[in-house]
Amino acid sequence: MASFSAVLILSGTAGAQDEGPPSGKGGKAVDEAPAGVKLTTLLPGKISVDNGSEKTAITATVKNEGSKDSGKIRLLVVGFDGLVVKGVEGCSAIPENGLPEGSNSGFACPIDNLAAGKSKSYAVDATFDLGKTGKICLPVQTADGKKTFWQQGPVPFGTSNPSPNAPATPLLLGTDNEPAGPGGKELPKTGPARDLLPLGAAGASLLAAGVAGMWWSQRRRPGAQEG
Repeated sequence: MASFSAVLILSGTAGAQDEGPPSGKGGKAVDEAPAGVKLTTLLPGKISVDNGSEKTAITATVKNEGSKDSGKIRLLVVGFDGLVVKGVEGCSAIPENGLPEGSNSGFACPIDNLAAGKSKSYAVDATFDLGKTGKICLPVQTADGKKTFWQQGPVPFGTSNPSPNAPATPLLLGTDNEPAGPGGKELPKTGPARDLLPLGAAGASLLAAGVAGMWWSQRRRPGAQEG
């Protein structure tokens, strides 16, 4: 089993020292967790994107705030629009045909057990196209993906005050990104059409559910056929 404890440091990009206080913004419980188990996630309140390389570092944290151990679970880290997840330390890439339509990248992080009151953090290697909006999503599921106990996002990172001439651009969690200047790329359309994503080829789906965003569930029964 790969170690989950290593911390990824991105040379030439902003690291964890630039991150704002962790936040559960955009998160909500979905399926009922086992008695005594309360799983949540956290993302940094601020990240910094290198204006040249477009690289950034994000820390994704899963917590068990309950009184009992979680048992086997998994954390998913999924990117949307201008935010592309390039790697998550100790985690495996989700195959392209397993991603929900509309997402561009994702990694699955298996956790054998998360003890009561404990948390586990993952260093996320990502890029952010500052000419677009960008979102990230953190579902916490059973190991087989049949239930989603918690999901944060898809929640945006962005700024309403671009700084194209600076070495880096700070982005805030929960803020839609606005490209700098008239040469910026056209932003994706907002509204209900943006918030509802069709089913992916492997049965993964994101469903619009309340103001917090969309909830990921994988409920394929063994032997289920693709439509």
